[in-house]
Amino acid sequence: MKIKLLISLLFMCIIGYSQVVEVAPPDFIKTITFKSNTTQGQLPILKLGEPLILEFDALNANEEDFYYVIEYFDFDWSPSVLVKAEYLKGLDNQRILEYYNSFNTYQVYSHYKLQIPNIQTRGLLKSGNYMISIYDEYDELMFSRKFMIYEDLVNVGVRVKRSRDVRVIAEKQSVDLVIATNSINFNNPLETIKTVIIQNNNLNTAISDLKPQYTLGNKLVYKYDTESAFWGGNEYLWFENKDVRTSNVGVQFIDLKDIYQSYLYPNISRAGRPYTYNPDLNGNFQITAADRLDVDVEADYTMVHFSLRHDELKDKDVYVYGNFNAFAIEPLAQMKYIPESGNYEASFRLKQGFYNYKYVTVDKVTKDLNEGAISGDYWQTENNYKVLAYYRDLGARYDRLIGYGEASSVNISN
Repeated sequence: MKIKLLISLLFMCIIGYSQVVEVAPPDFIKTITFKSNTTQGQLPILKLGEPLILEFDALNANEEDFYYVIEYFDFDWSPSVLVKAEYLKGLDNQRILEYYNSFNTYQVYSHYKLQIPNIQTRGLLKSGNYMISIYDEYDELMFSRKFMIYEDLVNVGVRVKRSRDVRVIAEKQSVDLVIATNSINFNNPLETIKTVIIQNNNLNTAISDLKPQYTLGNKLVYKYDTESAFWGGNEYLWFENKDVRTSNVGVQFIDLKDIYQSYLYPNISRAGRPYTYNPDLNGNFQITAADRLDVDVEADYTMVHFSLRHDELKDKDVYVYGNFNAFAIEPLAQMKYIPESGNYEASFRLKQGFYNYKYVTVDKVTKDLNEGAISGDYWQTENNYKVLAYYRDLGARYDRLIGYGEASSVNISN
């Protein structure tokens, strides 16, 4: 009995201190977006005191009740020791009161909107990492999303360079950082300062916890050769279906069954081909619909059909990838190889709008993600980089997010 008890306690400790991950929604929950001063649909990084707005659609038309819970985490997304009253003013685990039914659409849905602060949840008190989880009336978790709140206490300078490793100089980009401040005296910055570098709002590929290499007065300098390097990737593919009655950019033809069907032009592998500049949204999406006043409830859903001309990959799975599902590797976005056509194909419902996407592979055994296997990797690719600076002073109990910087590789240099 003692051995079983010890094993149980050890298991609980492992679970308690493991990193939290986002939970993907069921098929009937779609178009999860954050709206704030940042662009719609992107990773929400909010200034302390700025309102948070979360919106999503439920396609089952049942007008269900949904509840939200907010949790706080350390910089590495391990559970914080703070109790809820220390980081949240008011109450959570409250019902989302604002929702509207779709109007004049083939796909019936309900559009939910949550704004914080509100009457029940009057504010978030600390900077740092948060996760909001949405539950249904039966207390079943529907989905969860991460967001961050920062204080503007330090300047975070970001510059994008070509890789300093000559073996991958044509395929990788390196990020240099400088953290400077006159308002904080950094105590032992090697231990108290943490950084996270995020490419194109994708937390799956973020690089975290780099240590400053140099201290120059009140500046911390990070100029790594390989540790801060990202694969360059390629510009995202894109399509627009704001008018469901006719084909649009990237859409080959449309059809109407139970709902509209949007058939995209077949894509080919771009790996190994010359790089071509093609402006994109770095994987993001924008909801838009022609001749509609309120796209939240008047934009329709269409079944979007993706097609990739590629030989069958025996040891890898192929997925459609983008911020439309927070870059999740999920069964809904997995493509199926069709021997008759020689294509990989997939189809799922998306709300009218402008979407970025690309194709990625996942090893069937190791589950390793390769974003450039089909798209290719190029140092010229325009990518967005966000850098978060965290600080936990000696004796402090939580990680403050004290600064936020951003840069684009459109200004990349050697």
